[in-house]
Amino acid sequence: PWGQMSFWGATVITNLLSAFPYIGDMLVQWIWGGFSVDNATLTRFFAFHFLLPFLILALSVIHLLFLHESGSNNPLGINSDADKVSFHPYFSYKDLLGFFVMIFLLALLALFLPNLLGDAENFIPANP
Repeated sequence: PWGQMSFWGATVITNLLSAFPYIGDMLVQWIWGGFSVDNATLTRFFAFHFLLPFLILALSVIHLLFLHESGSNNPLGINSDADKVSFHPYFSYKDLLGFFVMIFLLALLALFLPNLLGDAENFIPANP
């Protein structure tokens, strides 16, 4: 699964963590799972890319729950109940429509033009 662009991209991006004083080198080795980018790094990146959307979804739901509970910010303290539009159904349906349009477009891109945004060098096997 490693191509030239993937391998060297992972190497460069993870090496940026070595700029942190005292703990940078330990962080890099921990993310790599050893002393160089290897299969352990690939496994960790796959796990990270699988778990990150669920974390973002959970934080978004928590944010919406807190926003629904306390309401949005009113710094002037002026009573503006007359101008309020309820979040559901107006904004939630609008957001759902945008979500489904984006999923549809991304599915079209992934299914019919999978190599459109790819780099040709990434099809060359990695040779570290």
